[in-house]
Amino acid sequence: MQFDPPLQPAILLKRYKRFLADVVTPDGRELTLHCPNTGAMTGCAAPGDTVWYSTSDNAKRKYAHTWELTETQQGAVICVNTLRANSLAKEAISAGIIPELSGYNQLKSEVKYGEENSRIDIMLQADDRQNCYIEVKSVTLAEKEYGYFPDAVTTRGQKHLRELMAVAANGDRAVILFAVLHSAIDRFSPAHHIDARYAQLLTEA
Repeated sequence: MQFDPPLQPAILLKRYKRFLADVVTPDGRELTLHCPNTGAMTGCAAPGDTVWYSTSDNAKRKYAHTWELTETQQGAVICVNTLRANSLAKEAISAGIIPELSGYNQLKSEVKYGEENSRIDIMLQADDRQNCYIEVKSVTLAEKEYGYFPDAVTTRGQKHLRELMAVAANGDRAVILFAVLHSAIDRFSPAHHIDARYAQLLTEA
């Protein structure tokens, strides 16, 4: 994934109200960034970390700058913009990088499905096989070399698991794609210690 124009660096002062972060640029300006991550962002938002942000040319936006990456003081690089996980997944699927998800000729986004009024991140279709429903999850919580999901209790994530289990029961493919967006993560595990119900549903699925 390439950012065009390139991202700009700043030092994080604080994150607050979930959606906002104050930073200071190398030339001493203080900016307020939009934070597109509503999660706990544990280990991703320590004051003093380097933030890499994008700038929108949309004059109607209240906050022109968006927090994209964190470079921690320990040297890890983390993508905190959860929307980028979907874009990365689509790029990888379209480029044939994920063999298990190849062979489809249509890729759709945000398709309504299920009995709990959900939208699937990605649907793959082809004439010669079942529809493939893909839910993409960003993994940014790192503890030692392990990455964990979720980083907070997620009733929405639990709903997505139930919906995907129903999809599989009806004969279509159901996939959860955990996108590891933290450079210090080598292994993945569901976060039993944070959301036991989510971990249980994932095991059942």
